[in-house]
Amino acid sequence: MCSRYTAYTLLREEYLLSTWHPSTRPIALGLVNEAPTKWLGLEIKRHELNQTDRELVEFVARYKVNGRAHRLHEVSRFVYENGRWFYLDGDVK
Repeated sequence: MCSRYTAYTLLREEYLLSTWHPSTRPIALGLVNEAPTKWLGLEIKRHELNQTDRELVEFVARYKVNGRAHRLHEVSRFVYENGRWFYLDGDVK
């Protein structure tokens, strides 16, 4: 989760896509075309290892766009396959 947050802050779309599970991965994210985002921090609220290959991570990411503050509160689902964790999807709270 922390590495994906860092990738968002650095606009590392290739890393984000490579850590996204193929079954739910979009073709592109278009991060470069979005309004400039200033990331302010990540707080991990909880994580649960549901099985040896499934995990939930609840987080709050704070950021600003055009000087206006926002927060993303999500419960993300990850799956472990072939020795790597992949982001599956998430529910925004």
